Amino acid sequence: MGDDSTPNGSARGRDGNRLLVSLILAAILLIILVVGFLVVDTIMRLRQPVVGGPGAVATQMQRVINPTPTIIADPETIIRQVQSLARLETASYTIEKVITAQSGEGAFGFLFRDQLLLVAQGQVIAGIDLTRMNESDVQVAGDTVFVTIPAAEIFVSALDNDATYVYDRRTGLLGQQIDLETLARQEAEHEILKAALEDGILDMAEGNAEVYLTGLMYALGFEDVVFVNATPAPDQNRGE
Repeated sequence: MGDDSTPNGSARGRDGNRLLVSLILAAILLIILVVGFLVVDTIMRLRQPVVGGPGAVATQMQRVINPTPTIIADPETIIRQVQSLARLETASYTIEKVITAQSGEGAFGFLFRDQLLLVAQGQVIAGIDLTRMNESDVQVAGDTVFVTIPAAEIFVSALDNDATYVYDRRTGLLGQQIDLETLARQEAEHEILKAALEDGILDMAEGNAEVYLTGLMYALGFEDVVFVNATPAPDQNRGE
């Protein structure tokens, strides 16, 4: 009988062990290659649009693979940026009015009559006071922002003294009444404001403010802007 402890027997044993180790390593490498191929193939299939399936399924798969980022803006930050604009003057009218003022008419008009024709020019400016806004006036819902803006108000209503003048004045024998031109100027200022209000200056101011603020909101990343008009505050000058 042969003895396995001989040199030839030891060599055969070592050769058998090497062969077994080589086979195990080859099997492991094959498994790794197969698994890697399956993973890469699965990823490539997922990244391609679904062919032959409903459009909704393909769209949903793309959204899962490439999700749209969600951006949430802080309303307090928005308010600070809006308030930095302070009073937003969005409508300006320049109006000219002709005012006739007279007094002392009657039987003794030849003594006390005072009559003048005033050509008056003035400016009316309206807009939105953005300092009236607070954090609750801005509500964010995804890509949409809801903004409650203050009611428009009159910022300026005044005569242009350089462009306002007395065109004609006629008096009786006793001369002019000192306050007649003053009264005519006051009436002219009132009529100029009235004309601007009747022409819709407040509505124009609100509309122009919305256009301006829409551009600002788009610049902040919002896709849709919804405006809500606030109730006029008691201390606002609405020309009423």
